Amino acid sequence: MGKKNVTNTARLCLELCNVGLFALIWMLYYNQFAFDTYRMLGGGVSILIYFIVYRFLCDIYKAFRIASCPIAETVFSQFISFGIPDLILYVECSLIFNHPVNILPGAGIVLAQLLGTMVIITFAKNFLMCHVSPKRTVFIYGKDIAQEEIEGFKERILKKYAHIFDVTCMLSEETAEEGLLRQLEECCTVLLYETSYGKRRVLAEYCLKNHKEIYFTPRLDDIVLLGCQPKHLLDTPLFRYDYVSYKKAEYKLKRLFDIIFSFVLLIVVSPIMLVTALAIKLEDRGPVFYKQDRCTKDAKVFKIYKFRSMIVDAEKNGFIPCTSNDNRITKVGKIIRMTRIDELPQIINILKGDMSFVGPRPERVEHVEKYTKDLPEFAYRMRVKGGLTGYAQIYGKYNTSAYDKLRLDLMYIENQSFLLDLKILMLTFKIMFIPESTEGFSEEKSKRLSAAKQKSVKVGSVPVSKEI
Repeated sequence: MGKKNVTNTARLCLELCNVGLFALIWMLYYNQFAFDTYRMLGGGVSILIYFIVYRFLCDIYKAFRIASCPIAETVFSQFISFGIPDLILYVECSLIFNHPVNILPGAGIVLAQLLGTMVIITFAKNFLMCHVSPKRTVFIYGKDIAQEEIEGFKERILKKYAHIFDVTCMLSEETAEEGLLRQLEECCTVLLYETSYGKRRVLAEYCLKNHKEIYFTPRLDDIVLLGCQPKHLLDTPLFRYDYVSYKKAEYKLKRLFDIIFSFVLLIVVSPIMLVTALAIKLEDRGPVFYKQDRCTKDAKVFKIYKFRSMIVDAEKNGFIPCTSNDNRITKVGKIIRMTRIDELPQIINILKGDMSFVGPRPERVEHVEKYTKDLPEFAYRMRVKGGLTGYAQIYGKYNTSAYDKLRLDLMYIENQSFLLDLKILMLTFKIMFIPESTEGFSEEKSKRLSAAKQKSVKVGSVPVSKEI
């Protein structure tokens, strides 16, 4: 049985389990409170609404990615996906009945859904690991990439996806073409890491012709093409670059959302902020807030607000990136960093208009100067307002390299829309509960980064600092 068959079967089982359990409790108990007449029709419509919302959230949270995600993450994605429509339909029932309905039967079904989900996903994942072999993979890397970086990328991808990729061969793109193609004949998957454009084109043509699965790291110009729209002005195909970041209607809608949502959110989280401020003050009597100059749209500098999570004067000897077990982090700081509470004061920045909820993370002024010097394309990310969360925060980590963060941010800029912003905000809720996303730099890497001189390496034809 192939990987697709296993995951598709597990997907069907999850849908039948979660939707089926909801349908059972709804028809046996809650439907009578929601509909006095047309109970069968009303019940059917309610189940259909539940299914649509459940599937929509599963797509948002990638809740069926059994093969490529850890069991706990997939279970949590499913829990959000069926938990939210469970709550929505319960509230709907209570509103129609004009009185709170007993929540215990629904809570029992949520528990049953969670247990069923855990069993299905655990069984499917273990079955995949035991009975589906990873695909034979050839890893081809660019000629200007340092060996340490190559090994680091291989280690990272195999750490999470060794059950998917079996890297049997690692070759430089400078290897003779005959030798490369000979290795490709014997593999199922090709992984191209920072290869030059010309070599990637040749290898991609071969893979497409021979139906090989291909993964490749995009260059910056590949990402910029995402912002192009086809125009049929002549019989010769044309692409026109679409400056989506300058659409006034989208910007006004986004700003209106920022104002309303930040105002409401500030009221909701004010008790948490008050308790946090008190805890910080009681621990070491130091200042509650930490202020720092950051760059936003058009390189405008503003003061960003955060709850202080480190000791006073943590950077008195200069900037030192935070490590996974940094002794400068206070006891309260460990908690608020882990739960992202330290970011809450930035809601004030959003209300003021310094930032948006979604956008590239505002960088320190000195970082912007450094990265723009090494990589001029870094300035592109300041075409839009900085954000509290963004593409790089969802799909990257704290210790993701500057170049990879830039690529992620540009992917957002070239695809941005109000709907994408809503999707990112929904995904942020999930990311808050994944510790890996806050993983700090290793001690060794932190020491290298704190030095005045950062090593710059070539990626393709572009010199770029690979660290942040």
